[in-house]
Amino acid sequence: MFWRKQKAAIERFHPLHRALTLERAFSVSLRRDDWEPVIQSLARHTSEVRRGKWQLNRRVPGVLVPMLRILVADMPPHGTLSVAADMRGHRLPEKNGPQHDVPVRHPITSMKQWYAMDPWLRMRAELRDGSVLELSVTDRVRHRKYRKRNPRGKIKFKSKSKTVQLVQVTRRLAKDAAVQRPGSPPPAWVRVRVKPGKRTVIRANGKFPGPLEDQAMIDQILHVSTEPFRWTPPGRTARRTP
Repeated sequence: MFWRKQKAAIERFHPLHRALTLERAFSVSLRRDDWEPVIQSLARHTSEVRRGKWQLNRRVPGVLVPMLRILVADMPPHGTLSVAADMRGHRLPEKNGPQHDVPVRHPITSMKQWYAMDPWLRMRAELRDGSVLELSVTDRVRHRKYRKRNPRGKIKFKSKSKTVQLVQVTRRLAKDAAVQRPGSPPPAWVRVRVKPGKRTVIRANGKFPGPLEDQAMIDQILHVSTEPFRWTPPGRTARRTP
C-alpha cells in the first residue's frame, strides 16, 4: 500500500519533476511562465515522497530550483529558458576517460589515474535587457587507484578522488549595447574574456575546489555570473522589453 501511494504521488508531479525523480535528468526549453508549475511541483516533493530511492538529488532543491527562480525573475514573459539537468552523477562510464599509469614512490608500487567530467547543469536564458545568458556547472573528478605495500609487506589496494568544480558563464549582449571595462579586476580564480562586435560576447570562467553544495554552490555561480554584468554600465543597455 505504501509503495502504491508513493507511485501515485509521483504520477501527480509535473512531467519534468517526474523525470528528475525517476530518470535523474531532463533537457527542455520553456517560456518563462511555464517554469513556475515545475518549481511548485518540486516544492511538494519532500512532503509527498518518503522512499529513499525516489528522493531528489540534493542539488535539485539546493541549486537548480534557486537558479530557476533567479533567472525567471530577470526574463520577459516571452523569454525562453533552456535547462539541461543531469543528476545521475559522475560514475557513469560515458563520463569517465581512459585510465593511465602515473609515476609512484615507495611504499606505493603502482597507480592508475583517470578523470571524470560531469556537466550536471546547463542553462540558457533570454533576459529582459535583450542579452542572452548561458551558464554551465561541471564537476571534474580526478580518480586514483593504487597498490601500496605496508612495512610488514602486506599489499593493500586503495583509491581516492579529488573534485574541482568549473563554472562557465557567457553573456551575449543586445545589439549595440554599451560596454565599459570595470574599474576593478575580477577575483584571481575568475577569468574573463571579451569578444567585441555588434553583439559583444563576455565569457567568465571560475574554477574552485569542491564539491560545494546548496548555498555555497549558488554563491559561487552568482559570483562568476556577476562578472559579465560588470561590463555594462547601469541604465545603458541597448533595449529593454516589458
